[in-house]
Amino acid sequence: MRQFVVVGHDAPTTPDFSLDDLAGAAGRLDVLCRCVNSAFFLSHDIREDVRTHLVLADEYTVTFEGSDLRRLNPDERSTAALVRNALEERAEAIGHVPVETSPGVSLTRRGFEGTLEDVARDGTVVQLHEDGDPVVDVGPPTDPVFVLSDHHDFAASEAELLAEAADERVSLGPERLHADHAVTVAHNYLDTDGFTRY
Repeated sequence: MRQFVVVGHDAPTTPDFSLDDLAGAAGRLDVLCRCVNSAFFLSHDIREDVRTHLVLADEYTVTFEGSDLRRLNPDERSTAALVRNALEERAEAIGHVPVETSPGVSLTRRGFEGTLEDVARDGTVVQLHEDGDPVVDVGPPTDPVFVLSDHHDFAASEAELLAEAADERVSLGPERLHADHAVTVAHNYLDTDGFTRY
């Protein structure tokens, strides 16, 4: 299982946002939606062995489960609609108990710390950061959980939690990448493990 945790610092926590302004009024939800699409889509296929968690303003987490996903389309707007549908059910989310809001999509009332604690039990936590160890020097971990931030750096409290939880801190290359591109490169890093030629 591959997992991604994407922290959305300005992401909405209520469903009253416009699908027509994801980059503005929806707190850069467009970045998070692109990460979801990069995590799951292949050419004419979907990755079923992936789970992606969007942490919304440290209040809610929307989880996408590849093996159960339905109605996910390769555009930001429809992905944002799934997030909005999840937030419409926020009254049903009690504590860390997930509420399924559509096939393969669930919502929990927890922020970054609770989500990080949960995923750390299932796999190897890898922080994606430009100052980490070069990915070419790090062997692909078992059941990796890649943790990355949106267009903001991790807050000091988040960085502290990650320093304690992360098994690895990895840089994907010499250039700073958009979060969704980092997801794609992380997949390629795992997909090509053991390749000696292309």
